[in-house]
Amino acid sequence: MVSHSGLVTVMQRAARKAAPRLRRDFGEVEQLQVSRKGPADFVSMADKRAEQTIVEELRSARPDWGMLLEEGGEIEGNPDKPRWIVDPLDGTTNFLHGVPHFAISIAVEERRPGARPEITQGLVYQPLTDESFWAEKGRGAWLNDRRLRVSARRDLSETLIGTGIPHCGRGEVGAWGRIYSAIAPHVSGVRRFGSAALDLAWVAAARMDGFWEDDLDIWDTAAGVLLIREAGGFVTDYRGSDQMFERRQYLAGNSDIHSRLHKLLSGALRAI
Repeated sequence: MVSHSGLVTVMQRAARKAAPRLRRDFGEVEQLQVSRKGPADFVSMADKRAEQTIVEELRSARPDWGMLLEEGGEIEGNPDKPRWIVDPLDGTTNFLHGVPHFAISIAVEERRPGARPEITQGLVYQPLTDESFWAEKGRGAWLNDRRLRVSARRDLSETLIGTGIPHCGRGEVGAWGRIYSAIAPHVSGVRRFGSAALDLAWVAAARMDGFWEDDLDIWDTAAGVLLIREAGGFVTDYRGSDQMFERRQYLAGNSDIHSRLHKLLSGALRAI
């Protein structure tokens, strides 16, 4: 059994407590597809119920910590203590359509005077598969009890790359199209799975070799960024700097693949 800090135990306990209800709700979504009200309100309630369960567990363990929640917004805590960053259901559109690809994401952000906030622990939990992707700064990234390393591929033509696609007014379709047109001819495949948290976890687990997406919130990505870095990978914004959360841009891969993707992406954006 791999040893980890008490904070990872707290995060795993909170996610696993919310998971059974999410699994039950997911099983009922298909029956609601033809209902008069439709499933959207049901899924919204599932999201909020999961968040409430997670918040209760985290508060019980660290009552003076603040929180940043996808549904509930910011909850102030002791400014001298870390805060939780929580997305109780990343992949709500998948959930809504009965697609079994969604996750719970929880991260710890430490804030120190005179320094940038830092993500020090992260968890991405898939309720349907009981896969717990977790990481601690300086202690590696893990899938349950198995150590994770990013893909070792160096040849871009052999890589599988994840992304997100602009939709419903989110993201810039023109910019995304140029990036896709620049990258797609050079890679083995491009995938859009619909959960950024799991996409980043899958890069850490070498299930995908790279990833790009923008217009993402920190609760979608905080845990996943730490997972990739602790698995030996690189994550930057589109300019290649450490401003992902501020610019809401994410480019990830091992050192070689990240460098090659960054060159292609930069060229596409210069053409705009």
